[in-house]
Amino acid sequence: MTIRYLGTHYAVALQITPADVGRLKEQGFATLVCNRPDGEGPGQPSFAEIEAEAMKHGMRALHLPVTPGRITQADLDAFAACYASAPKPVLGFCRTGMRAEALWEGTRLR
Repeated sequence: MTIRYLGTHYAVALQITPADVGRLKEQGFATLVCNRPDGEGPGQPSFAEIEAEAMKHGMRALHLPVTPGRITQADLDAFAACYASAPKPVLGFCRTGMRAEALWEGTRLR
């Protein structure tokens, strides 16, 4: 899994699986933020599966699904609030990592 750090406490990745969560905890991540709606693609694990595994590892999991190419100000505000209250470091993920990156960039530049 390729993880790209965009800030000291924020990184992005492609879609993760429940099996990845333990390794992410070992790498130091405290919070996972999923930017995909459930059922977006075949074989995609549900947010509930990721969240359950995160809880087993003492991590926080947040679900902030956004539409690719249509991130709104409300989405940016919701992300900013999630990030502000989330234990750090945070890993944002979606199908390609682009939505997670766009949320960071849109919020960070405000």
